[in-house]
Amino acid sequence: MRRGNFRDETVDYAAVGATQATDLMQFPPEQSLPASESRRIGSGEDRFRAASELLLGWAAQRAAGQVVEVKPAAGPAYTGVSFDAEGNAVAPADLAGEQRFDAEGLPLVSGGATITLRGRVKGKRVTGEYRVIFLSESGRRVAFALGTVGGAVVSGEELFALEWRDDDEVWLELRAFDRPTKLFGRMFKGLVRSRRRALFDRYLRAISPLYKTP
Repeated sequence: MRRGNFRDETVDYAAVGATQATDLMQFPPEQSLPASESRRIGSGEDRFRAASELLLGWAAQRAAGQVVEVKPAAGPAYTGVSFDAEGNAVAPADLAGEQRFDAEGLPLVSGGATITLRGRVKGKRVTGEYRVIFLSESGRRVAFALGTVGGAVVSGEELFALEWRDDDEVWLELRAFDRPTKLFGRMFKGLVRSRRRALFDRYLRAISPLYKTP
């Protein structure tokens, strides 16, 4: 699937946006291993704003021991496309404001950006290239998804979503599907699941002051 703001390479899987499907855990993309985790991380607008700043500043990826390199999409910033429960696009792309940066000059999450992650989790490399499939920001919800472009040990997508609910609670939702790209991963899927759990644990620890390892 190709969009005009992407680089020459496209993502390396077909089910773009499938992390937003409500039945992901029951019907994941073919040959993929689904994962989902939701945690309450506090309450109130201040907690939501602080967590949003961390999330959009790649705090989750950095906490997972990954070095983050970002190349924003060429041309005007792009918010990406939203998807319904079946993975169908439900809104056209639109243009966002200027690219934002953190205090160290690293570009914040932006739709269409390409990122390179380098590191190791559970003894296995997580080096690979990814694309920000979409970015959605509203007064009470911030969400984005990363899709693999190539070079990683799995092919698939990760969703990061923060929601400030009507009851004033703030929740972080993580969803993903991973299809092993190497023979070893296809033979030992338990290792792929273990790697995913370790990533989710680190993401939660980075964003949530309430998180404690069981």
